[in-house]
Amino acid sequence: MIFMDLSIIVVSFNTKELLKQCLKSVFKQTKGINFEIIVIDNASIDRSPEIIQKESPKVVLIKNKKNLGFAAANNQGIKLARGKYILLLNSDTVLKENSLKKMVDWMEKNQRVGISSCQLVYQNGRLQGTGGYFPNLLRIFNWMFFIDDLPVIKEIFKSFHPHEPKTSWLSSSYFQKERLQDWVMGAFFLMRKKVIDQIGLLDEEFFMYVEEVELCYRAKQAGWQVAYVPVTKIIHLARKSGSQAGALLGEYRGLIKFYQKHKPFWQQPILRIILKAGAVLRLLIFGIIRGDRDKKEIYKQSLKVCF
Repeated sequence: MIFMDLSIIVVSFNTKELLKQCLKSVFKQTKGINFEIIVIDNASIDRSPEIIQKESPKVVLIKNKKNLGFAAANNQGIKLARGKYILLLNSDTVLKENSLKKMVDWMEKNQRVGISSCQLVYQNGRLQGTGGYFPNLLRIFNWMFFIDDLPVIKEIFKSFHPHEPKTSWLSSSYFQKERLQDWVMGAFFLMRKKVIDQIGLLDEEFFMYVEEVELCYRAKQAGWQVAYVPVTKIIHLARKSGSQAGALLGEYRGLIKFYQKHKPFWQQPILRIILKAGAVLRLLIFGIIRGDRDKKEIYKQSLKVCF
């Protein structure tokens, strides 16, 4: 039974200050819709649950005894959600305008779209990439070997992860235009409740990363569209709620699981070769040539994931 417009689900793991900032911005900026907020704390040790109970008593709080991961924790919130729409929102996001009302209104006008995301920006206003194309072997190759950095070629050979250039002269902005995509990022992941009712919850085999890709894959197979909608923007403090190493290794593991679940068996070893070769290339460029010790260690770890 639907009781309200929107259920907002925020998963937190030791992000006390970020979470406080995120929730404050939601309550301050959101007008014109009925909403609830469900926070799932994944066994934080920074007193996050106590702070939320004290400062945000209207929030529904679930306290886990261990870190269940992003997919499993969000599923806990989804099962409690009473909204027509469900928003998975990262704790490292900040609303600066009435973004949630704008996105819900847009979804009401576009009934074939089951999942959408708004525009994500860094604190300095620069655009972030959010989502892209489903990960076939060519697209992963383009991503791992920097083909998607080339101005003209990247428009022809699509990438798993289109991203924004750091300098404006490289190309026009991919993420300035409204467009249908294969998947959108879990930092702001708005979906209809009926999509989940139809295709099921997030796959908890994905601890963190690529779970949103996999859910979008099932949604599109069921006939729903996925859209990127720059009708509004929010700040995403990327990597503040997790480490760069964790993100990369999680994405590698997630891609391998995605291929195990949805792709032919013969493609799986090819995927591992592409990921491994890309990790070696990055190890050479960032770890050895540029002398970045942190990245050197990250790519050494990523090579182990690919075996």
